[in-house]
Amino acid sequence: MSKKIPSYSIDKFSEEPSLDTFQIASFNKDRHVKVEYPHRHDNFYEILLITQGSGINKIDFTEYEIKKGAVFFVSPGQVHDIEYSDDIQGIIFLFNAEFYLLNKPDQNKLFDYPFFYSIHTHQSAIYLEQEQCNELARIFNYARQEQVDKKPAYKEVVLSFLDIILNYCKRSFPSSEFVKPSRGIILVKKFKQLIEEKYLKNYTVREYAEFLKITPNHLNETVKQFTGKNASALIDEKLILEIKRMLIYSTLNITQISNEFNFADQSYFSKYVKKHTGLTPESIRKKIPN
Repeated sequence: MSKKIPSYSIDKFSEEPSLDTFQIASFNKDRHVKVEYPHRHDNFYEILLITQGSGINKIDFTEYEIKKGAVFFVSPGQVHDIEYSDDIQGIIFLFNAEFYLLNKPDQNKLFDYPFFYSIHTHQSAIYLEQEQCNELARIFNYARQEQVDKKPAYKEVVLSFLDIILNYCKRSFPSSEFVKPSRGIILVKKFKQLIEEKYLKNYTVREYAEFLKITPNHLNETVKQFTGKNASALIDEKLILEIKRMLIYSTLNITQISNEFNFADQSYFSKYVKKHTGLTPESIRKKIPN
């Protein structure tokens, strides 16, 4: 039986059906949530603060050390796997864009946070000093208590704490990514978000430009200005990343994977992979163990 990487919705992680747009919970080895690893999230974000324990958190193909003060960020679509010690302790905050953008006039606000939408490299972790970790843990716990108590306007209060958490983490992120969004940067981030949503369709630059209601030349020039790459390079990077994910984590055969990514035939698919990685799909599957 062919197996794909499982994709979970936020309600999979909740004991309360009403918590379908956000939730805050303790993170430990006895969590009630039983999910298969590796997996991806369909349309929600994750912030995980570690207060005790050790291990490895693998997000896409990057391994991050688990230790006190580590904060991990997972965006929709990212594949992640985790191994941790029995004494692991932390707090996890899950939310979707619908919750975060509630009553926000700027619907591009999530683009402000480089750990979710970077125009350069994607870094999915920061490491805080002990006092910073303790401060952030207190904010997480304040938000969690609001979720538990459910006093009037508790969602708005939780959202205020989430804003504090995101900006606290942004302040600790490498300064090279701490750029005030301009119209051009927002366009590039929208383009990258669109690629995240539609990569399986294997669309061209022209088709993405049509979605964004701009010309292909304008898209290429803007992407080149802010990333040093053309638009097709960003499309190829995402497509190759997802192809590698499927080759490594799924049991689909090469033809099935080619079909998943809307290639005309397996021969063209194999040539495309070889061109961008130097390896055949079969070699990638053998090269990196599950």
